[in-house]
Formats: sequence, C-alpha cells, structure tokens
Amino acid sequence: MASEITIVGLGPGPASGITLEARRAIDSAPLLFLRTSQHQAAQEIAAGRPCHSFDDAYAAHPTFDEVYQEIVDRLIESARRGTNVVYGVPGDPMVGEATTPALRAAAGELGIAVRIVHAPSFIEPCLELVGRDALDGLQVADGMAIARGHFPALSPDRPALVGQVFSRLVASEVKLTLLAQYPPDHVVLVLEAAGSPEARADSLPLSELDRLDRFSHTTSVFVPALPRSSSFESLQETIAHLRAPDGCPWDREQTHESLRPHLLEETYETLEAIDSGDAAALKEELGDLLLQIVLQAQISSEEGDFGMAEVIAHISDKLVRRHPHVFGDLVVTDVDEVLHNWEGLKEEERKRAGAGRGALDGVPDALPALAQALEIQSRAARLGFDWRSVDGVRTKLDEELAELQGARDALDREAEVGDLLFAAVNYARWIGVDSEAALRGSNRRFRRRFSHMEVAASGAERSLREMTAEELDALWEQAKHKEDKA
Repeated sequence: MASEITIVGLGPGPASGITLEARRAIDSAPLLFLRTSQHQAAQEIAAGRPCHSFDDAYAAHPTFDEVYQEIVDRLIESARRGTNVVYGVPGDPMVGEATTPALRAAAGELGIAVRIVHAPSFIEPCLELVGRDALDGLQVADGMAIARGHFPALSPDRPALVGQVFSRLVASEVKLTLLAQYPPDHVVLVLEAAGSPEARADSLPLSELDRLDRFSHTTSVFVPALPRSSSFESLQETIAHLRAPDGCPWDREQTHESLRPHLLEETYETLEAIDSGDAAALKEELGDLLLQIVLQAQISSEEGDFGMAEVIAHISDKLVRRHPHVFGDLVVTDVDEVLHNWEGLKEEERKRAGAGRGALDGVPDALPALAQALEIQSRAARLGFDWRSVDGVRTKLDEELAELQGARDALDREAEVGDLLFAAVNYARWIGVDSEAALRGSNRRFRRRFSHMEVAASGAERSLREMTAEELDALWEQAKHKEDKA
C-alpha cells in the first residue's frame, strides 16, 4: 500500500508561481497526475516530464460529479498498487477543489495518508485585480452552486467573489440568481486569467453578465456590496443596538405584550397597502412589519428563549417537510393533491405535539371573524367535511336567512346572523372569493361613494341630513356612475 497521496497546488498561473515544496513534490513524483492540462502551469510541467491528465474523464461524462468520482477512483486505484501518487490541481487544493475532500474521504477509509501542498489560489490574484482586501468582509462562492440556486446565499452588504463561471450558460444562470438580490444595473467585474500575464478585469451591469462572449475555467465574477445596508443581518444589528444599554430608551422598554398592538397595526397597514396596489406603500409597510418581527425575536433572544436563527431554522424545516413534492420524492398532479397531502402532514405534526390537538386548534382566535371562518371551513374541507356541490351551499344560505327572519329574540337574532355570515363565507369560498378581502373592497367602495355624496352636497351648499331619501338615492347613483365611468 502507498504511504501517501500528495495533492499539490499549481497556483493560478504559470509554473514559476508554484512553491518550492510543490516543485520538489512534482520533480520527485514516481507517478504524477494532473487534474487537467487546461492550465498554464500544468502545460509547462507536462512539457518537462511524463504525467497523466484526466482530460479524458471530462470528455467521457456529462456531469462534474461523475468526472470527479472517476478521478478519485483512478487515483485510489493507483495508490493501492503500492506507488506514491502526486496529484496536481489548479490553484490551492483547499480552495474550490471538489476532488480534494472526496479523495481525502476515500483514502481515509483505506488507511492511505493524504498530504496537502498549498499554493496561491485564484482568490489572491483576483483581489489584486479588484484592489480589495480579503478581510474586508469578502465572501467566496462557487458559481455552479449559485447557478443551481434560486436566491444567492450572499450578504448584499459585503463584496463577493464568484468563482468557476466557466461558460456563458453558467454566467446566465448565475446572473438570474443574483438578480433576485441585486438590481439589474449593479456593476460587477468579470475577471479573466487572474494570476497570469493575460489577466484582465471588465466592468459591466449585472443584467449584461452573460452577453460577454468569453468565459473559461479561469473566469470569476466580483460582485461589490450594495451602497446601502440591505442585509437581514444589518437590520438585526440595528435593532440589537436599539435594545442595547447605549440604545433607545423607548425600544429598551418594549416587551412582547407592549408591542402586540404595533404588530397588529402594521399587519393591517400591510394589508391595506396590498389592497391599494401601491408598490411603494407595500415596500414601506413590509419593512415596518419586518421590524416588528425582528424586534420580537430580539426580545426573545435577550430573555434566553430563542434567537432569530432558531426562528428561521424552524420555518425552513417546516417548509421543506411540508413540501415533499418539491424537496422529496412525492409526486402530485394538482393543487388539490398538494392541499390534501399538506393536511395529512399537519395531522402527523399534531400527533407528535401531543394528545388533544385537533385540526382547528391552530386557527388563531385573534383573526378577523370572516378570515377565521374561512380558515375553519378550509381546514374542515381538506379533511373531507364539505358540501358535495355549490348548490347545497346556496340552499344552506337561503335556509339561514329564513331562520334569521324567524328569530324569537335578540340573542336568537345574534346567533342566526352569525350562522348567516358563516354560510355566506362558505358560499364565497366555493365560488373562489375571499370574503374578508371582498368585504374590505365593499367598505372601500362605500367610503368612496359616500365621500362623493358629501362633496356633491357641499357644492350645493346643503347637508346630507337635510336631504330627502330620494335626493340621497340620486347622489348615490351619481357616485356609482362616476366610479363606473372612471
């Protein structure tokens, strides 16, 4: 059995840049492998001595995972024959080199020692090109990982270096993911051949990243921080500072209970912004609502109950657990199957939570009555307790109206009005209408029309109280006509 496998870093450029230790390992290697010959130092080494590259593996497999697995298998097989193996990789073996951890794991299982010979990685010359210090909050990311994602795991408050953007296709996918966080006109730097005499850096808007016609295995993208604090962590720092001894006296005094009305108020203001269709208002109100959430989490953190990381981890786990058709192997064909499976998963969660937890126990008492009725009905329906058709719902609505007309006293009338409203919410659900949103819309229309009536009466130097029912009806129809025309 071989005493060891030596993984040697070849640096980012020519062979003159590799370390003395790396040169000695290469020169004394009885069996030398190079991950790829598409690298300046590798080409210079191959010109001076016998070696083997894995370029054939790249040509033979459709995915990098398969390529890397073949490389590891071949290196392990060579080492098991009793020969010391030296394996040269671009850059540093511990920076962006997927074969290193795989090779170390496989060798460890067989008792084969692995030695690492470091070299400058692609990071150092990239930093030279952009004139930045790595300790200035630099984030380093794999372009392939970003390309596969839907939202970049990067803080917009800190610069980021995205490596291995080796093709126009990868650049296009990287761009689409980054655009979920950064504006289209955010200027990025495309770095090419850093650490070699051909090194260059070109700036362009993020939206044009994939319009370049030159990408290779030496291409990286530098993404500067956004000019304004925009990260979730920055918001947490601001709120933690407000709660600190040197912070704001008002913020320091707040508790979960004292903030309750503010949380409710901001929720309703957010709903109002959604109803208005005003994007600028919605942006502001979502920020105000987020402030309340982060402030509540900060108070819990100070009290030793839980921190924001636990809040996020809990909801992330729940989303993954309740979407096995997205993150697992479950196959669903439509929304109804999704909802049915969702309710089954929630039932399992309730069982694990303990006895006595029913399907309706999670419906908040603080919900507005119409929204609460809709949630109750929806949960019951997902468990199969529902009308067979909308005709039965309409019949029930007529039945409740008749019962209201026959109510005996005030208490009976109150109960029957409640049943009528509950049936109306059910009917709205069956025809695809959110009763809470519908009533809010009716309230807004009534307020607009009534305001028009007041303005019209004032213009005639009259008061609504002085008008006859016929005159009020005429003003009302005038307000409706004006609104319909608009």
